[in-house]
Amino acid sequence: MKTILLTAFLSCILQVSKAQNQNKMETNQQDKVAITQALEDLYLKGIYEGDIDLLRKVYHSGTLVFGDINGVPYAKTLDQYLDGVKNRVSVKDSGKPFRGIITSIDVVNSIAVAKLHVKMYDFNYDEFLSFHKIDGKWVIVNKMLTDVAQ
Repeated sequence: MKTILLTAFLSCILQVSKAQNQNKMETNQQDKVAITQALEDLYLKGIYEGDIDLLRKVYHSGTLVFGDINGVPYAKTLDQYLDGVKNRVSVKDSGKPFRGIITSIDVVNSIAVAKLHVKMYDFNYDEFLSFHKIDGKWVIVNKMLTDVAQ
C-alpha cells in the first residue's frame, strides 16, 4: 500500500512539475514575442524614422544609455538621447543604409536582455538592451552600444 501511495504521489509531483515547466516555457516564448514586437514596431522603427514618440513608448523614463562610438565613451540620460534623435536627420531621410537584426533575447522572470546588430548611417552597432516587465509591458531600462568594424 505504501508503495502504491508513494508511486501515485511521485506521479502527481512529476505532472505538476511538467505543467509548471510547460507554463514557464509558454510564458517565456510569449515574452520573447512581446519583446520582439516592441523592438520591431517601436524601437527599430523609431530610430529609423527618428520618431521620439515611438521611442518613448518602449523606453522607461529612467533609462540610461552607455557605450562607445569610435572608441569615445558615450553616456546619456534618456532625455539627452531622445533630444539627439530629434535633432538629427533621420536615417530614413538621410538615404543612408539601415538594418536592425535581433540576434538574441534572453528572458528570466520579469527581466530580459536583447542583443541587436544595427547598421545605421556609417556605423555598425552592437547593442545590448535591458528590459523589465512593468505593469505587463516590456520596456527598455538600459541601453549599451558599441560601434564595431564590419
